[in-house]
Amino acid sequence: MEKLFNLPDLGEGLTESEILSWRVSVGDTVELNQVIAEIETAKAVVELPSPFSGVVKKVYEQAGTVVNVGSPIISFDVPGVPGAAGSTPAPEPAAQRQPTLVGYGAAAEPGRRRARKASSNESVPAAQPAPVAAARQSPEPASPGLRLVDSTPATGAPEGIGHLRARPPVRKLARDHDIDLAGLQGTGTHGLITREDVMRAVEAPALTPAVAMPAVAGETRTPIRGVRKATAAAMVASAFTAPHVTEFLSVDVTETMELLERLRSSRRFKDVKITLTTLVSKVVVLALAKHRTLNAHWDQEHGEIVEYAHVNLGSAAATGRGLMVPVIHNAHEMDLATLAEATGELTRAAREGTITPAQLSGGTFSISNVGVFGIDGGTPILPPGQAGILAVGQVRKMPWEYQDEIALRQVMMLSLSFDHRLVDGEQGAKFLAEVGAVLKDPAMLMGLV
Repeated sequence: MEKLFNLPDLGEGLTESEILSWRVSVGDTVELNQVIAEIETAKAVVELPSPFSGVVKKVYEQAGTVVNVGSPIISFDVPGVPGAAGSTPAPEPAAQRQPTLVGYGAAAEPGRRRARKASSNESVPAAQPAPVAAARQSPEPASPGLRLVDSTPATGAPEGIGHLRARPPVRKLARDHDIDLAGLQGTGTHGLITREDVMRAVEAPALTPAVAMPAVAGETRTPIRGVRKATAAAMVASAFTAPHVTEFLSVDVTETMELLERLRSSRRFKDVKITLTTLVSKVVVLALAKHRTLNAHWDQEHGEIVEYAHVNLGSAAATGRGLMVPVIHNAHEMDLATLAEATGELTRAAREGTITPAQLSGGTFSISNVGVFGIDGGTPILPPGQAGILAVGQVRKMPWEYQDEIALRQVMMLSLSFDHRLVDGEQGAKFLAEVGAVLKDPAMLMGLV
């Protein structure tokens, strides 16, 4: 009997994924949980196992195609069930096309699919509009059989840094009004997209479509998708939902840099990579315990400010697939060495493409070290659902007032952006000043413990 396999949600709440390659062809015999394809999502490249044992009957989508969740991608002749192999089965209702592995596929009817655009080194005529994919999502968790593999940057990257979260009725409402959930900022608990969020998008004035510019010889056009597309959607949603305020503070970190060198040479940390970001992270985690409005969430749905009892610290990382923000869960429970190890492991996983969706979600406050790029400061945009993000600038030697004299000191700028709906200027300033005071004089850390 022929069994359809629909593209599963993979537990990330995304609406589509790209088929990178097929590991099987029509006529091949496959076993249960045998890897049949590589799928690229917003988080990583995933090896997709077969939900059936049988013979590949038909491949519906070719490699390089962006497919909506819930759309059929392959079918199998499965022995041991009514119907001869190779016979044409009667059409099954959507509800009967449930894959046999937990977490697979959406039972909804197949959505429209979007063919893959040209690769990044090919010219794409500007006058050809990209079709818009219909949103298809599944609330099912990811299958235990899914494995993450090393990812090489493809022509584009997947759909988003933050996974989309909406209840089925809200998803249906969005589909009915042709609203792309990827472009919405959830105002519910933990970033949940609510009915009100969708209706605000429906009632927003439509933008006049821009006239496509003709292609010019020598220019390169790269399809916007994957991590880049999702990052853009998340940043636009955050910037136009949460009123941002950024405050700046220049700090003499000479004593902190001396402490860093002592820690690096100590036996306790000989096998651990301690960086300035590690020290800043530890100070921030301790300071958040006193300044809880910075470790909070604006719950629009319930009209509440949710202050977290835990700190899940996001640490922004530049990768070959775009910006990612791995999350160190329960950072408040970690000592300095454990925090350093967790940061290093997550950053490596993000850059190698082996990071999991769970490791990219649930952040309550974030840090971005722009100093590694030789930058003094900036105005970081809040990750969706968070109340604060701290940008750490480069350390520069410069003339500075020290003990009533001018001396050459090591100075760094801190840039704190916060959601002005729940953090006012005084609260942000006090938090930033306390972090700066400890970095200026590490002995002040005792006041936070």
